[in-house]
Amino acid sequence: MGGLKTKVPEQVGNTENKEEQQKNTKKISQRWLLNSLGITVLVLIVLIVALSLAARSYIYNGIQTTIDSRSEELTNVFANNGLRTASNFSTVARQYVENFPNKESMELMVFNNRGKIINTSLGFAPDSSEKMPDYTAAQQNKNGYGTWTGPLSSGERVMAVTRVLRGSSGKFVGAIRYVVSLSAADRQILFIVLLLALAGLVVIALVLLSGRYFIRSILVPIRQIGSTAKRIAQGDFNARIEHYQNDEVGDLCRTINDMAKELGTTERMKNDFISSVSHELRTPLTAIKGWGETLQAGGLDQKSFNKGMDVIIRETERLSRMVEELLDFSRMQSGRMTLTMDRIDILAELGEAVYMFSERAKNEGKFLLYEEPAMLSPVLGDVNRLRQVFVNILDNALKYTNRGGTINVTASEAEGFIQVIISDNGCGIPEKHLPNVKKKFYKANQTVRGSGIGLALADEIMRLHSGSLDIESQEDVGTAVTITVPTIQMLRDHLQKEKEKQQTEEEADDDSKQS
Repeated sequence: MGGLKTKVPEQVGNTENKEEQQKNTKKISQRWLLNSLGITVLVLIVLIVALSLAARSYIYNGIQTTIDSRSEELTNVFANNGLRTASNFSTVARQYVENFPNKESMELMVFNNRGKIINTSLGFAPDSSEKMPDYTAAQQNKNGYGTWTGPLSSGERVMAVTRVLRGSSGKFVGAIRYVVSLSAADRQILFIVLLLALAGLVVIALVLLSGRYFIRSILVPIRQIGSTAKRIAQGDFNARIEHYQNDEVGDLCRTINDMAKELGTTERMKNDFISSVSHELRTPLTAIKGWGETLQAGGLDQKSFNKGMDVIIRETERLSRMVEELLDFSRMQSGRMTLTMDRIDILAELGEAVYMFSERAKNEGKFLLYEEPAMLSPVLGDVNRLRQVFVNILDNALKYTNRGGTINVTASEAEGFIQVIISDNGCGIPEKHLPNVKKKFYKANQTVRGSGIGLALADEIMRLHSGSLDIESQEDVGTAVTITVPTIQMLRDHLQKEKEKQQTEEEADDDSKQS
């Protein structure tokens, strides 16, 4: 029953996660619909309205131009026939109406000087109640021209143009009115609007289809990213995102895969570190406990008693060093590692470190050679931290060098930097491990004792000294570690250059402000 109790919440949690993913998917789809599709529809509406108005204007202007040309033609006809009186106008107008070529598409009305319709192209007079704003406008305008577009009493939309004609004396003798039905034109405009609307629907359909593919291309990897990230958060560092494209989302997928790989590597190194530290702590504690119980039991001679005390003291010192190393590592991780900087003689510290390991090298059947130079420039550093670096590198060199092997220590100065090179002809480091040896928790050889944080600490210490720690190694040939630290004079020169550069930049800023 206990297993069931733990599984039910997990299943409920998975269901909630799926529902949450579906909600997020809907939110993304809704946002896309509101943004992309909304903008597309708005643009299409504006375009359809603009094109419809343009088509309407073009068609209406064409009709207007045709009517105007006919009315101009009428003026020329009456001028050629010597229009002088109202009776003369009636005769010429009757002939013009009878010979009018556009009777099917255009209605023609003739008014006498009293405003009465005396002739039409249809053969009968229109309803007298129909309004004729163009006729009124033509009488009022000096040029005798009037136009009007609007609906008749029957609801039919028309365009009308009236031309007022005057005799030789300037008196009003009559008027001609042209009327064109806009029904065909409006049907043509409606057809154009429907075509534009259909084209808009096609565009919207294409946008929907392409958008669906686009959204899917984003949502699928996003779902994979979400599920993979949750697996990683639960400790499954082997989780990977599959089937991603070469775009920004693909870059994110690759980054998450790289992150998972690095987290997995770090997790393995951390577990190895815990195992190594546990083993390193267990060994001296076992020795201390064993000799403590033996001494407590009594019955030992003085020689055995002294040997037991030596073991307890030595292993206690070893534990102290390990605890101090762990504390240093904690300070490094939190960024709280500080240095007590002072003017020091690096040769003295290096010589003392070499002397510390000379007896151990002799006991292990190894050769520790130190070529001490005559003099080196002083450096600015932390005595204890630099000694810690030397001790760590020398300890590693002895650990990884077989009996009969040689460890060489040299020191030199060049171009304002002091270089200490500690090399050995031990087992070396495999090429695949070389880029990672300075990472925290990393151990190239799990069979050798150690916590795996010594080189990471040493590298951080050298960085805080404005120096560097470089490792060159070849498997089965040996390893060379180069420790580089700037001299005090080099630091002074660098600070002076930085100060001069800052002054130059400030002067340039002042000049630019003044100009």
